[in-house]
Amino acid sequence: MALLNNKKNVLPLSSIAEILSAKPRTLKMYEDKGLLPIKDDIKKLYSIDDVKSIAYVHYLASVKKINANGIKYILEILKDNMDEKTRNDFLDLVETEMEKLSATDVKDATDI
Repeated sequence: MALLNNKKNVLPLSSIAEILSAKPRTLKMYEDKGLLPIKDDIKKLYSIDDVKSIAYVHYLASVKKINANGIKYILEILKDNMDEKTRNDFLDLVETEMEKLSATDVKDATDI
């Protein structure tokens, strides 16, 4: 059995939306506003590693109620001030904190 390549682009936004319990249109809006990792290919597939970044964007927008400009600024700070390992460690920590939110809290936030 081959090892998984977490950097290979294999997931469409609709699958990521299902993973995050978000609406595909919401993620498309994030993409249109430049909040998601940039994909040059026509299919716009995302990697497993991209899911963490997309989840963080969704968390900032839906739970913390930060607007697109604020999220862009936060992502810029992360990109400019953290190396890839530190950034991934940070996103792992954020993911752990997001898991502590109850499913009801996340559903309530996305229904608004």
